[in-house]
Amino acid sequence: MRTMKLGALVALTLGWGGTVTAQEEIIFGVSATPNSLQGQSAYEFQRRANEKLGDLGEVTVFDSSQLGKDKDMLQKIRLGTMHITLPSSVMPEIAPEYAIFDLPFLVADRDHLARMDETLFSGTLVPAAEAKGYRPLAVWENGFRQITNNERPVNVPADLDGLKIRTPNSSWRVSMFEEWGANPTPMSFSEVFVALQTGVIDGQENPLTNIAGAKFEEVQKYLSMTGHVYSPAYPTVGVETFEKLDPAIQEILAETAQEVAVWAREQGAAQDDELLTKLTDAGMEVNVADRAAFVEASGPIYEKFATEVENGQAMIDEAMSLANGS
Repeated sequence: MRTMKLGALVALTLGWGGTVTAQEEIIFGVSATPNSLQGQSAYEFQRRANEKLGDLGEVTVFDSSQLGKDKDMLQKIRLGTMHITLPSSVMPEIAPEYAIFDLPFLVADRDHLARMDETLFSGTLVPAAEAKGYRPLAVWENGFRQITNNERPVNVPADLDGLKIRTPNSSWRVSMFEEWGANPTPMSFSEVFVALQTGVIDGQENPLTNIAGAKFEEVQKYLSMTGHVYSPAYPTVGVETFEKLDPAIQEILAETAQEVAVWAREQGAAQDDELLTKLTDAGMEVNVADRAAFVEASGPIYEKFATEVENGQAMIDEAMSLANGS
């Protein structure tokens, strides 16, 4: 966790939103912990960008919601009091097209995601966010989401019946878990550990990197490998604030974000087995869920996206056509 430097503190306090000059800090706020893949990716971005920026400016990362929750930081990048943030599951609340990544079992693997990045992201998702004042610079890895809880292993959707499962503040994720019979409880990530510890909720769903990064193994017994959703994270800027930056800085930040996208996918793949071993060794009971049962129960979620999101069925068809490299 970084201690806020004086320059960044002054910029935040004064609500600074002007052009970055030499030695000015480019403020990057992240809700994730530093040892999660999102946190690691943010610091890798900081390292690479600063090597290129030289005297033009300096990226400084503030992790663990130091600068606010995801929605707070999205507001700040629009107001110009910070420059970059890293939203994930909250993006469908900005533009409903991003709920394509809330469709269960849509993303087959990381190669499939890379192909979606090259097509759906640039052609559909970026313009949708820009219409709301935001510009995602890349698609970074958050990871394939798994379910943990303290009551029982989750093998089929019926095992979720009545369980209070924390979800992100995403109406689409809430709908998914309602469809599967759970009692979804939206909550900011920074609040989840205490809620699990005190029994306010029974469980949660997150990629292994976030489960281990937040030490949920200390307060959760069962880890069910569902892989139900692949969650990207999007290094995102406010359009107006970003375009006030020196064009050279804009180019470096955008270029570096794309570089880190590849790095993050490689890291995610490399860490999966290591993280599962770590969580098992810590005492979590692991089971592999019945994928077919969850897929069968997920049809209404696809129907909802197809009917409620403009061009939703076309987006589904395009994403599915890319699963085999088409």
